[in-house]
Amino acid sequence: MNHQFIHTDHAPSPIGPYSQATRAGDTIYVSGQIAINAETNELETDTLEQETERVLENLKQVLLAAGAKLENVVKCSIFISDMNNFGRINEVYGKYFQRNQPARETVEVAGLPKGVNVEISCIAVV
Repeated sequence: MNHQFIHTDHAPSPIGPYSQATRAGDTIYVSGQIAINAETNELETDTLEQETERVLENLKQVLLAAGAKLENVVKCSIFISDMNNFGRINEVYGKYFQRNQPARETVEVAGLPKGVNVEISCIAVV
């Protein structure tokens, strides 16, 4: 099967040896995104809500570069540093996935890249 590596300047460049996303046929696998602003290369972590919004905007930009939209997302994986933040993260997440609500899991982890509070990856089908 042929696959295509996706890159956009509208989302942060990978901070390791991976691509922003890979498209295999009609399926798009978006790597975990954190709250780095692609224009400034700075973290946006003033509030948990702002951080979560930046993460989801980064996901959206990678999906657009791959020819998809948030409506195409069928699965999300959410990694958070503190399960006590679940409600606040979930509230922002819900604004992005009002009509289509993909399958997902939310997992508390011991640490995330650059000390962020939330990282989200997704799978989309076009």
